[in-house]
Amino acid sequence: MPWIVLAVIVVLLLMMVRIVNQYERKVVLTFGKYTRVLTPGLNLIIPVMEQTIGVDIREKAVDVPSQEAMTKDNISCTINAVIYYRIKEDQVERAVLNVRNLDYAMTQFALTTMRNIVGQFELDELLAKREQAAMKIKAIVDEKSDSWGVDVLSVELKDINIPDDLKRTIGKQAEAEREKRAKIITSEGELASAENLTKAATMLSEAPGALHLRTLQSINDISSDQSNTTIWMIPVEVLEAMKGIASLAKK
Repeated sequence: MPWIVLAVIVVLLLMMVRIVNQYERKVVLTFGKYTRVLTPGLNLIIPVMEQTIGVDIREKAVDVPSQEAMTKDNISCTINAVIYYRIKEDQVERAVLNVRNLDYAMTQFALTTMRNIVGQFELDELLAKREQAAMKIKAIVDEKSDSWGVDVLSVELKDINIPDDLKRTIGKQAEAEREKRAKIITSEGELASAENLTKAATMLSEAPGALHLRTLQSINDISSDQSNTTIWMIPVEVLEAMKGIASLAKK
């Protein structure tokens, strides 16, 4: 008989003891009504009368499935995201009492919000301002999930996919833009070169003897060429004389 009593006491003690880990909290319901939250360590409850529901308060990452959304400029795109959140320590009971399946609720609300936010951006703007769109989604989801005791830490848009034919069109536009920039750079270089040649010609014509020095330099450069090409050098004075004769002939 004493052994039976001892066994009953041991069983009751085991039923009364609740060990709570550092990363969790346990919500206590007494006859189905919320009464308190158990903190980390060893806790005691009243068997049968009280039951506990564990809540993990660590940061969680929840994938938001890919879905089609329409941008402001009526372009269909497929987008998915990930939500990082945690349950507030001082509002653990809300995650139990106010929502049945927290992860599912977060995912579904994020899907709706994401679709609405994408509709506020044109495609080019959405691709360029991905973080801004993610911040808008985070703000709305965080406000809604506050009643669930949730603190949304961040929302990241992982992939924004567009139809293949649109990808090809964008690729062609990018290639055309690169060619346009290359032509502009080339024309600017040619313009600068022409300006430099004009300045050099002006300097040579105005500086006495500069043209002769340039001619001698050219002769030196040509003489170092090992090719078999024969080049006849005509003195500048001869050319000037020929120009004078031509002018007299015209008169």
